[in-house]
Amino acid sequence: MNIFRIAFFILLSSSVLELNAKNNSSDLKHWPKGSSPAEVGKRIVVKFLNTPHSSYGNTHPYTPPVQITYPDVCAWLGGLWFSRITHDQKLFEGLESRFAPLFDSQKNLLPKPNHVDNNVFGSLALELYLQTKQSKYLDLGLRYADEQWKLPENAKPADKVWADQGFSWQTRIWIDDMFMITAVQSQAYRATGDKKYINRAAKEMVLYINKIQLDNGLFYHSPETHYSWGRGNGWMAVGMAEILRILPKDNPNRDQIMTGYNKMMAALLRYQTPEGMWRQIIDDPEAWKETSGTAMFTYAMITGVKNGWLDKKTYGVAARKGWLALLGFINGNDELTEVCEGTNIKNDHDYYLQRKRIVGDLHGQAPLIWCATALLR
Repeated sequence: MNIFRIAFFILLSSSVLELNAKNNSSDLKHWPKGSSPAEVGKRIVVKFLNTPHSSYGNTHPYTPPVQITYPDVCAWLGGLWFSRITHDQKLFEGLESRFAPLFDSQKNLLPKPNHVDNNVFGSLALELYLQTKQSKYLDLGLRYADEQWKLPENAKPADKVWADQGFSWQTRIWIDDMFMITAVQSQAYRATGDKKYINRAAKEMVLYINKIQLDNGLFYHSPETHYSWGRGNGWMAVGMAEILRILPKDNPNRDQIMTGYNKMMAALLRYQTPEGMWRQIIDDPEAWKETSGTAMFTYAMITGVKNGWLDKKTYGVAARKGWLALLGFINGNDELTEVCEGTNIKNDHDYYLQRKRIVGDLHGQAPLIWCATALLR
């Protein structure tokens, strides 16, 4: 690493934190030198393109990937959003070229459509369809969207119970699901105009709001896990923001989703640290400051301000602080630091606080790209 580049990033990190501490502006368009979403976003997308597929979920860090996993999907999807908003054809071509082998030489890496974490892959194929209108992407993406509601022959009794009520058989009431399920269904609606997809997503979202949103506006990781884990809440924040961006105004579930979203945003405002971060357990003042959740909450607030759902004077300040604070956690290799590792459910306070803090993990890189995109919309 060039010594001058290291020095630049050290200087940027310290100056961003200083600016952030002093800056109460709600301006989401003008940025200090080196911190613009166009510049930062492109660096992070290029970093993704220059990195092999991750082996997330494998037992050894050097194991070749057995399939495309959801953190890759989220970063890839963000890259496509970013290339579209910036009209960067070269960047788009790189992202599409990365996908091409999945139709032939790397077909073995296509995830099986048998789990929420796998089916979200369909949202990536559907975004490629939206940008190219090539039917091969539509066919592949709809396979994942449709299988999410098609009860398999080996379904467990609990799966059948959910399906009989009109929900996805993959329902499990884990907070993560509210991006994994709703993203692919929302994308299928955008690609086809068929309201069954967005109606599914909205109905599923309301189920989770009713099951795990707390009176204080935050969410538990699951009904059995009584902690408001940062990134888990981030999936919900982004999931609600994305549905509300797409959901027709006459959808019967829109008002309840908007109520849940606004209630959550108000809670997050209370728990944001002075410099703009959120913590690993959001409402625990002793928990460490975590970047992936912070990026997701920042994205949800940017989206709310841009769409007029949130007051700009209040939430614009919070969103700006969130973005500038995150930049102080990007190292000289364009990697976000202090990213919580993948986390299962466990009703144990120390379990969440003792999670590993990863550098450059796609759980963090992805929402950083999303933030850059949202700021440019």
